[in-house]
Amino acid sequence: VQLQASGGGLVQAGGSLRLSCTASTRLFSSSLMGWFRQAPGKEREFVAAIRWGSGRTYYADSVKDRFTISKDNAKNTGYLQMDSLKPDDTASYYCAFATSYSTREYDYKGWGQGTQVTVSS
Repeated sequence: VQLQASGGGLVQAGGSLRLSCTASTRLFSSSLMGWFRQAPGKEREFVAAIRWGSGRTYYADSVKDRFTISKDNAKNTGYLQMDSLKPDDTASYYCAFATSYSTREYDYKGWGQGTQVTVSS
């Protein structure tokens, strides 16, 4: 399974963007789709995850109440709605899948190319 993120762009602080993540094949209901981001010179960090079956969601503290993760099983696609964006959110955003909940990138597979999000002040 390969996942591909899209939908990034340039936005002003306080603005919104919605990212999409499409899987090359159907994900198992027991899987999780996760979003990570990596800013220049920094390690890749967990942003959010969603259980593909139940829809239970998980968020990093830094994005809680601003970002919303969702999914459309029929389209094999997940979404990351990003509101109230800050310059600190500037990064390349990636999606991947895991077989159990984790915030560690090493537990995720199917990484595709990231999509760049740039938030100007």
